[in-house]
Amino acid sequence: MVASLLGWITSLLALPEFSLGAVFLVSFISATILPFGSEPVVFGVIKHSPALFWPAILIATVGNTLGGMLDYWMGDKAHELFAKEKHTRWFGWLERFGAKTLLLAWLPGIGDPICLLAGWLKLPFWPSVGYMALGKFLRYLTFTWLLLNVSDGFWLHIIQWFS
Repeated sequence: MVASLLGWITSLLALPEFSLGAVFLVSFISATILPFGSEPVVFGVIKHSPALFWPAILIATVGNTLGGMLDYWMGDKAHELFAKEKHTRWFGWLERFGAKTLLLAWLPGIGDPICLLAGWLKLPFWPSVGYMALGKFLRYLTFTWLLLNVSDGFWLHIIQWFS
């Protein structure tokens, strides 16, 4: 039942009239501290409509970067509220390497907190956004390219293995 529901949702999101909006929304939400991955939706849209490869990659990058910017803003505001909190080693690492650390904003589990901490530390906003966007763009490009170049038989085998 879950597999059929997931298939229906994926098919719905891949429809041309919903697909790019769904890519934006899912990419934005997944960049916040909510644990949600956007790659399956991006892959599904591109697999369903290969002509949407570049628009989907770019829209996913924009949505995910805007979500990262929201994380940055929340970190900035949290700093104002909790400025007396102790610094952890993450703070030292971010202070040492600066906005360039946001190239890692795409990493699962630590990417979103890095954006929050960048805001907390008041790293330069536009360089932070630039590095964040570059890292997220490279992630979508790489993962989508890999997913598209692996045979469908492999994915069916993986699905059957988990079923």
